[in-house]
Amino acid sequence: MAETQQPLLEVRDLVKGFGGLRAIDHCSLEVAPGTITGLIGPNGAGKTTLFNIMTGFIAPDSGRVYFRGRDITNLPAHEIFNAKLCRTFQIPREHFSMTVLENLMLVPSGQAGERIWNTWFRPGKVRAEEERLVAQAEDVLKILEITHMRDTPAGQLSGGQKKLLELGRILMAEPTMVLLDEPGAGVNRSLMRRLVNNIEWMRREKNITFLLIEHDMDLVMNLCDPVIVMSEGHQLMQGPPDTVRNDPRVLEAYLGGQYAAAAG
Repeated sequence: MAETQQPLLEVRDLVKGFGGLRAIDHCSLEVAPGTITGLIGPNGAGKTTLFNIMTGFIAPDSGRVYFRGRDITNLPAHEIFNAKLCRTFQIPREHFSMTVLENLMLVPSGQAGERIWNTWFRPGKVRAEEERLVAQAEDVLKILEITHMRDTPAGQLSGGQKKLLELGRILMAEPTMVLLDEPGAGVNRSLMRRLVNNIEWMRREKNITFLLIEHDMDLVMNLCDPVIVMSEGHQLMQGPPDTVRNDPRVLEAYLGGQYAAAAG
C-alpha cells in the first residue's frame, strides 16, 4: 500500500470569536505540498481571520495549527516567517520611501549589517553579504520582469506592480509555503497574467506551495487545484475546481435564499 503524503499545513478544529461573533467555528483543513490551493467563500466566511491565525497575527481561542508536522499555534509572526511560512496582504505593505531593490534586500533576516559592531569590526563580511543580497534581488527583478523599476521608490508603483513586488519579497524569503490574500484585487488583466505566471513558476521551479484567498472565480478555477470552500467560519467542502463550481452547497453558500428559492 502506498504511503499517504502528509499535509504541509494542517488546521485542526480552530475556533476564534470576536465579542458575540464566532469568525472561525471549529474549522479543520489540510494543504498538500506542491499544490496551489484556493480558499474561497462569501464575505464574512472567516478566510482572512484564518490566515491571521495561521501566520501568528492573532491567537485562536482553541484548536491547533501544524506546519511541516510542527505545532506553530500561537508562535509569534516573525518565528512563523522564519519557519518559511510566509504571507501577503490584501493591501501591499511596501516601504514606500525605499526603492524596489531596497525593499527586496530588507527581507532576509539575521543580516550581519543589522548589528552595528559588525559595521565597525567586520566591514568585509557586511560588504560581501550586501553584494550577495544585491545579486539575489536583481535575479528576482529579472524573474518578475521589473528590472527597469530597480531604483523606483516603491510608493510610486501601481497597485499591480506592488503585488509583483510582494511576490519578489516572498522569493527573497525563500519560503516553503506562501499564503496569498487576494493577489488579484485591484490588478489589471495584463499584470494579472504576469502574477499568475509567476505563481505557477514559483510552484514549479522553486517547489513553493500556495494557499490563496481570491474572489475572482475565473482566476481560482484556472489556477487552483484543489479548491477549499469556507462558509460561516468552517470548511464547507474541498475538491477539484469543476466539482466545487457545480456543488449545490457552494451555490447556496454564495447565493443563500435566492438559490434555495430558484432550486425549489
